[in-house]
Amino acid sequence: MPTIVHEFDWPDRVVVGTVGLPGSRTFYLQVRSGTRIVSIALEKQQSALLGEKIDEILDQLITFEGNPFSIPTTTPIELVDNDPLEQPVAEEFRIGAMSLGWDPSTVQVVIEAYPITDDDEELLDPADVAEMLLVRIPVGTARAFAKRTREVVGAGRPMCSLCGYPVDADGHTCTLPEA
Repeated sequence: MPTIVHEFDWPDRVVVGTVGLPGSRTFYLQVRSGTRIVSIALEKQQSALLGEKIDEILDQLITFEGNPFSIPTTTPIELVDNDPLEQPVAEEFRIGAMSLGWDPSTVQVVIEAYPITDDDEELLDPADVAEMLLVRIPVGTARAFAKRTREVVGAGRPMCSLCGYPVDADGHTCTLPEA
């Protein structure tokens, strides 16, 4: 069976956002080009790591002699996207594995996402998957994506100043660490 590839080159929008209240949020990577929208679910930790690694790639590229790719050191203000996810959010699949890359020919960050497999085996061959997401985003958009992702991940439940565990909206039983 051929792999269904949700491919986006130069998308109009690519963001991480959430549905639900802190403590029970579902994270989504949402990509839009024109009227075509794809939303895939991912874990909070996957979201955080994705934003972090994109920033690392861009920071490494800046160190190249003369920064031949014109990588921005900060988020271009005109690319900041604080809008909510586009509704309705229809989950295509839940991410099991991701890869990041760099395409110097188009000066874009490349994100590949693969679904969780039924047997929870490590993804050995991308040709064996039924579906995947392939997104290519320019460097300014990638920088803005990473910034927004950090903010979305950090907007969860507040942490208890005594024990360091998240405080739920319905209360919190503080469990102080033993001395």
